[in-house]
Amino acid sequence: MIIDTVIRGGTVVTANGTYDADVAIDGEKIHAVGERDSFPDADDVVDATGRLVLPGIVDPHVHVDDPFSADSYETASRAAAVGGTTTLIGFAFQRWAGEMGVIDGDDTLPEAIDAAKERGEDALIDFSLHGAITADDPAVLDDLDDVVADGVTSIKMFSTYDHGLQNGFMQRVLERLAELDAVAAVHTEDDSVCQMLTERFREAGRGDPEDYPQSRPDYAEAMAAEDAVRMATEAGAKYYGVHTSCRKSAEVLADFRDDGSMVRTETCTHYTTLDDTVYEAVGNQAMIAPPIRKPDDIEAMFEHLAEDDIDIVSTDHCGYTLDSKTVENWWDSTFGANALQTSLPVFHDEAVNERGFSYPFLVRTMCTRPAETFGLPEKGTLDPGTDADVVVFDPDESYTITADDNESVADFSVYEGREVTGRVKRTYVRGELVADDGDVVGDPGHGAFLERDIPDWSP
Repeated sequence: MIIDTVIRGGTVVTANGTYDADVAIDGEKIHAVGERDSFPDADDVVDATGRLVLPGIVDPHVHVDDPFSADSYETASRAAAVGGTTTLIGFAFQRWAGEMGVIDGDDTLPEAIDAAKERGEDALIDFSLHGAITADDPAVLDDLDDVVADGVTSIKMFSTYDHGLQNGFMQRVLERLAELDAVAAVHTEDDSVCQMLTERFREAGRGDPEDYPQSRPDYAEAMAAEDAVRMATEAGAKYYGVHTSCRKSAEVLADFRDDGSMVRTETCTHYTTLDDTVYEAVGNQAMIAPPIRKPDDIEAMFEHLAEDDIDIVSTDHCGYTLDSKTVENWWDSTFGANALQTSLPVFHDEAVNERGFSYPFLVRTMCTRPAETFGLPEKGTLDPGTDADVVVFDPDESYTITADDNESVADFSVYEGREVTGRVKRTYVRGELVADDGDVVGDPGHGAFLERDIPDWSP
């Protein structure tokens, strides 16, 4: 018997520990983890001496070919592959007719999911979808049975923007999701507060990017987060707090966690590594909602990560270009920034190198917990028999981030000029090498759509 690949001489990192071992891959699966001498011969033997062998990153919050991203599944997944992400979860937006930034069509949620699957046919890495409800339309409640049965087991809602839902309708969705045991994920900012403050800034002519964070304050995020998580708790629904950015909202969600069986929380790489001085440095490139906050909010993210009150670190990747950011006033800018290619190196450098968090912590927050939280049992692990999604990572190589290297359509990086230590050397998706030392070597279409299980959130 000859197997496909052995990655030898590296340090294997799991959610629970690190140990020296070799990893054997055959076909699309992890064949074994142990000593090379106990494996069959392999067609390809990869020397990982001095490097870490990690499960592939699972990013549960990515905008790809949707109202908030110009990236196609091919370009976004190229960036993901170079950055060590092997699975992403994107969005299928009800009522989206295909024009960026405009949600004003008549597609039903099932139709939106089918269209997103089709757009994903050129992906290099595996992907799944969150359904996104964008209108107070009771018809969608009848669609949820089929949506969840077809493997889209999480639903995104918004409390703000033109496609935000009223609390009363959101309550109805949460009740239906509780019956289906599916996951509710909510973008939480109080819309009336944010609209009032934005209008105040417009009237005062305060269009500089440095003014932007004050228009969407931390208390507005915390207000809406408390509404949403309280409604979910009363309905008995699983609740996932997306892109938590500040101490106030993190504390709200922590108060509702109880044993962690019904409430889970994410933050994003930028909320753990950047503070609001970034708006002076790069202007509208950092126009993200919720905004990038104060240094104390970075500290809060790590405090709650350490206490397991925040479970996951994602990107909220949006593939915009500079022309959409080059405007006179911040309110005319697109909202979002790209991060798929840089998230693992940046978060590794901050969390592990600067703050002393462990490598198992890194794997838990970026690989294992995202997979467990969203019903992907084949992902986020190196267990034999699971998908051979593997990252070979050099923890000692330093480099400077530059947008010149972007595989995304985005032509900027909010981390431009940042020196980090730790670099992805190889990325495998189901046994296929898709990125090698910064170069994309995989083929479009290797990625597959993943129907997800109903996740078990038992503590």
